Amino acid sequence: MKTLKLDLGSRSYPIHIGSGLLEKSDLLVPHIVGNRIALVSNETVAPIYMEQLATALSEYQPLSIVLPDGEQHKTLDVLDRIFTALLSERCDRQTTLIALGGGMVGDMTGFAAACYQRGVPFIQVPTTLLAQVDASIGGKTGVNHRLGKNMVGAFHQPQCVVIDTDTLNTLPDNEFSAGIAEVVKYGLIRDPEFFGWLENNLDKILDRDEQALSFAIYQSCENKAEVVSADEREAGERALLNLGHTFGHAIEVGLGYGTWLHGEAVAAGIAMAADLSQRLGWLAGRDVERIKSLLSRAQLPIRAPASIEPSQFLDLMSVDKKTQDGRLRLVLLEAIGRALVTDDFESEHLMQTLRACRSEQ
Repeated sequence: MKTLKLDLGSRSYPIHIGSGLLEKSDLLVPHIVGNRIALVSNETVAPIYMEQLATALSEYQPLSIVLPDGEQHKTLDVLDRIFTALLSERCDRQTTLIALGGGMVGDMTGFAAACYQRGVPFIQVPTTLLAQVDASIGGKTGVNHRLGKNMVGAFHQPQCVVIDTDTLNTLPDNEFSAGIAEVVKYGLIRDPEFFGWLENNLDKILDRDEQALSFAIYQSCENKAEVVSADEREAGERALLNLGHTFGHAIEVGLGYGTWLHGEAVAAGIAMAADLSQRLGWLAGRDVERIKSLLSRAQLPIRAPASIEPSQFLDLMSVDKKTQDGRLRLVLLEAIGRALVTDDFESEHLMQTLRACRSEQ
């Protein structure tokens, strides 16, 4: 097991990474407040791992809450199921919520924890690659709105993050690949050596080689922790973590939540950001090809769906948290390992990218 620390002063917390950690209740116990816990999972993950975790923490009278699976269920209506269960069982402010699942479960559990009785503690136990390297770390919580992804939420940091890499053994291939998009992102925005390592070791990761996969997860978590420690509430550097996300969120909303996995949409968004960066004269063509090649090798899309017209795509992108004073701001690349947030681009360049990076069917 390896442990990182996300340094936020009095709200700092550990990130434990290793095999068989679901069996190590001693990693969770120091971060459980009070004598009651609520385990929140979904219909896919709960049958596999819920009983194991509930048994390990049986002394805390665990309440089990199972949500439907799928991004289309990341809504305020489904969130209310958590509140209803907590209130029905008379859970108080000393109840610790534990998120057991992917990014959707973690985001919703964290948001419920931020809101219930104006704030209760929670713990992240992510079971997908995407959640392990990104969504579980940093305290972003929330739900989707039909007009925009993750537009209703709060910053609420977990007490700790426990990443059991064994849970990836039950993850479907498409969801595993979707997580790789977020891994690639760290190399692109701040860690060019890691990007080069990914190019050389991607086949091992896809084969779920334990050593290669553990290194990729650790390196991703370390990058995320450093960024969040420096900029918790996205006033500056943390916005770079959204590389590809403004394009990707437009794809998710335009197609309907759950049609593409989040990581698939982000991968296409990264390729589109790289294309626009090249059009602005910032990113070399050979680097664009390296980026697209790595994403393609990871079995990820590098083009937006044909069903979203460029004009519609632009309209969907305008509903973005980085938009300021009516100006769309994007995370773009100056080089592999160097990114920036900017509104310094012509709309025609963006439209050229939207047209060029659209699938033909």
